[in-house]
Amino acid sequence: MNAVEIEDVSHHYGSMTVLHDLNLCLGEGEVLGLFGHNGAGKTTSMKLILGLLQASSGRVQVLGRSPNDSLVRRQLGYLPENVTFYAQLSGRETLRHFARLKGAPLSQVDELLEQVGLAAAMDRRVKTYSKGMRQRLGLAQALLGTPRLLLLDEPTVGLDPIATQDLYQLLDRLRQQGTSIILCSHVLPGVEAHINRAAILAHGRLQAVGSLASLRADAGLPALIRASGLQHSEKLLQRWHADGHKARTLGADGIEVVAINGHKIELLRELLGESGALDIDIHQPSLEDLYRHYMDHAQARQAEEGAR
Repeated sequence: MNAVEIEDVSHHYGSMTVLHDLNLCLGEGEVLGLFGHNGAGKTTSMKLILGLLQASSGRVQVLGRSPNDSLVRRQLGYLPENVTFYAQLSGRETLRHFARLKGAPLSQVDELLEQVGLAAAMDRRVKTYSKGMRQRLGLAQALLGTPRLLLLDEPTVGLDPIATQDLYQLLDRLRQQGTSIILCSHVLPGVEAHINRAAILAHGRLQAVGSLASLRADAGLPALIRASGLQHSEKLLQRWHADGHKARTLGADGIEVVAINGHKIELLRELLGESGALDIDIHQPSLEDLYRHYMDHAQARQAEEGAR
């Protein structure tokens, strides 16, 4: 059973359509990155899963039931983009309050505060917390009750680089324990190592969904191969230019070549065999590169439709 199934879902706010025939699923123990520009439909999709909105058309199922089912809501965790808490309560008091609301055991409170790095500040009032500390408290709140499905909207906002890595390591552990996670973020560097699949939305339409490997194959974006310690870099460069490859020298004994799909292995063989390269790095298209590619295509389609 999938944790989330969205089938042919459209949603309207008055005369404005914000989602068009969306089809998306989330497997058990899977992390799905949901990406898109502001207004792409990410938050609307999250609210449909949470049962805060009802789709104008189509079907949404969460953990095999309606999103409005009380059994489903007890198994959800949600971290909104902007978290707000009672300023006069301490971190511990805040989390105990949410535990009672959710019916989660109070014994989880101190453990979760330690897990998110707030053990030393749990008895301080929330008004003394920095933005990053409030974000950590929001994450602890989302983890109350050991949810089967976790929805995170911009979870790294306000977090420093170390805290961001701590968050992703926590998500890795939750995934290994079988928790399904949807992660929305505009901060793409660092995300790709921690998601199973990416879904890219633009103008309310799903542009692409799949593993990074499948998205790279579909997009056809080239990899960059960089090598150093070459014995005959100039001769190699001339031959590659003659064969139509884009390449350039890097320093006295280095070279960079653009490897279009289908040519990567051939180029690597040349570097390893004939040139005696001492070091080789392969730079695959990043999540950021893929995002820009699909956004550019979406903008072009939008412009075509507007011109008709």
